[in-house]
Amino acid sequence: MSTAQPTQPKLEKSSRSLRAWVVLLSVSILGLIADLWSKGYAFAHVAPQPVVLTREDVLSAHDLGYLINQHEPMGVINRVLEFTLVLNPGAVFGIGAGQRWFFVVFTILAVVISMVLFVKWTLAKDWMAHAGFGLIIAGGIGNLYDRLVFACVRDFIHPLPNVHLPFGLHWPGGNTEVWPYVSNVADAFLIVGIGMLMIHAWRMPEHTDDNEQDESAPATTE
Repeated sequence: MSTAQPTQPKLEKSSRSLRAWVVLLSVSILGLIADLWSKGYAFAHVAPQPVVLTREDVLSAHDLGYLINQHEPMGVINRVLEFTLVLNPGAVFGIGAGQRWFFVVFTILAVVISMVLFVKWTLAKDWMAHAGFGLIIAGGIGNLYDRLVFACVRDFIHPLPNVHLPFGLHWPGGNTEVWPYVSNVADAFLIVGIGMLMIHAWRMPEHTDDNEQDESAPATTE
């Protein structure tokens, strides 16, 4: 007697899933709105006077610090979080200062690659990966907007202020704070999005499309 091999249900690709696109686009759009709103609100309210930036002022300034009104950091949670205004000419944590156009091109490529991976690498059920890609796109476009409009990135989030490294340790340059960097919501989205993709990759089984494997294999006989 001949018996046909059982076929596995075909796994739906994200590119064909309405829910996958809704998650990706919703997270991207809402994340971008949250990033740009938070930057605008911080630069309007943290310093005693609103900080108004123009691209021309940033490009002509020898020291970006002079473009920000002198202000005391705004404490949010004591020794956990404060807001202080910083203009960043580089990437995340100030890396690569002065390489603005490199990071513009890099960000565009990162967004394009994220979209390609969303289509090629994920399935309709992979909601964590869809949200992760959405956060990366939101963070990338949020900082890209700043670089194109202001020629720098607006930062204001300083975690763990005045919390110092133990045993006399310090960062290169001598800073002894546990977290000496000032960043923004877009940077947080990028870090969280990458973390979500790493978790997804770790949990993801090896993808082998059983529907395309040995479809023409002969039936077994008994």
